[in-house]
Amino acid sequence: MTTRLRAVSLPLLALPVLLALGAPSRAEDRQLPTSKGDVVLSFAPIVKRVAPAVVNVYASRVEKRPRNSLMDDPIFRQFFGGHDRPGNPTAQSLGSGVVVDASGLVITNYHVIDGMTDVRVAMSDKHEYPADIVLRDQRTDLAVLRLKGAQNLPVMELGDSDALEVGDIVLAVGDPFGVGQTVTQGIVSGLARSQIGKSDYQYFIQTDAAINPGNSGGALVDMKGRLIGINSAIYSQSGGSVGIGFAIPVNMVKSVITAARAGEKAVRRPWLGASLQGITRDMGEALGLDRPAGVLVSEIVDGGPADAAGLKRGDVITAVDGAPVDDPDAFGYRLATKPLGGTAGLTVRRGNQTLALALKLIPPPEVPARDAVTLRNDSPFSGATVVNLSPAVADEMQINGARSGVVVSAVADDSNAAMTGIQKGDVIVGLDRAKVTSTRQFEKATGARQDFWHVTIDRGGQIIDSEVGG
Repeated sequence: MTTRLRAVSLPLLALPVLLALGAPSRAEDRQLPTSKGDVVLSFAPIVKRVAPAVVNVYASRVEKRPRNSLMDDPIFRQFFGGHDRPGNPTAQSLGSGVVVDASGLVITNYHVIDGMTDVRVAMSDKHEYPADIVLRDQRTDLAVLRLKGAQNLPVMELGDSDALEVGDIVLAVGDPFGVGQTVTQGIVSGLARSQIGKSDYQYFIQTDAAINPGNSGGALVDMKGRLIGINSAIYSQSGGSVGIGFAIPVNMVKSVITAARAGEKAVRRPWLGASLQGITRDMGEALGLDRPAGVLVSEIVDGGPADAAGLKRGDVITAVDGAPVDDPDAFGYRLATKPLGGTAGLTVRRGNQTLALALKLIPPPEVPARDAVTLRNDSPFSGATVVNLSPAVADEMQINGARSGVVVSAVADDSNAAMTGIQKGDVIVGLDRAKVTSTRQFEKATGARQDFWHVTIDRGGQIIDSEVGG
């Protein structure tokens, strides 16, 4: 039986979380129970406090299917009962969310509402509200809803996920398998987990609190009744909980909430303007490091924030504002959680020196403008949507190294482009031995019919030269 990582995307119902068991925040105050009285303490007070802020999210969309043209024939309609097949089927998704603003803002998982057009939210007291999707952030697998007509709602207090330690007690709230609001208890099993595959930012909280299908978007709460994570995925052989669940740290969630409150449609994050790579054991020895930790600067964008800060190729970044970074995922998380404006302090190893550099926290520029074009000609690229490459596009689509060309942002199913093998994220850098410089130039170049095309594509840093038939 194959072991797979699963998004817990069915219902993530509204369930209160934790309990004020009063676990002290200082590490030196944490202790094992010393009496029978300690053992029989209950999580109920925390659950009562946080439950009202956890909600159920019901999302749906109508799947349109083509009409049978034979039904236009009255004889055919009469033969088959005088009507076509029943109405279009409806796709549904169930999940949970957490109220983060009394005016009606709810945070949930992106995969709960992905592709959905109708969203309703049910509170723990059974009140229901229609909801608008005000922000989708696929990169973090988060989305924000606004409840229509809601006011003075109970709000979940936001905690600090950086203060978590392995072994801390946590509660998870959701509606596993649709059985009803359920609270489960466990500990923080690990921090900074990567290779989860649910978002661009691989820095998850791992917990053994039971999380099952139906928990997506629900709350992971600490012993002060504060939100410290949004439950997102499980590792399972059967689809049920085996004690390995993952939550998005609340410090990442905060940037998405801030953008929604400001009325933004997308989350803008700081731009480094450099390419990074992890450090292997052999690389660490060659660089004179005590252990293979930190991130190696492999390329600098001229005029970008890294360049302005004084970073150079071969530098090793070991910390951001004093927080250690052991790999590119950790660095990406630390930078992404910083607010725009001001600076972040980088601790850098350069040879035998340790430097302190100030990185300006500015968003990546969208220059040139995207100027999206969907090709509708008879070329092998028809059905692909391309945008101009810019630092903003490169950052959004996680494109490293490419400095020119157009980026494939979407490929229509069953299109010429799909059959040719064009993929989302490909950077088309050359066509018939000429450089591709813009979407309009590429559209014009593919407009004339010909038997064969020579195309050069940068796919994840690998250059692919191919001949495709017209």
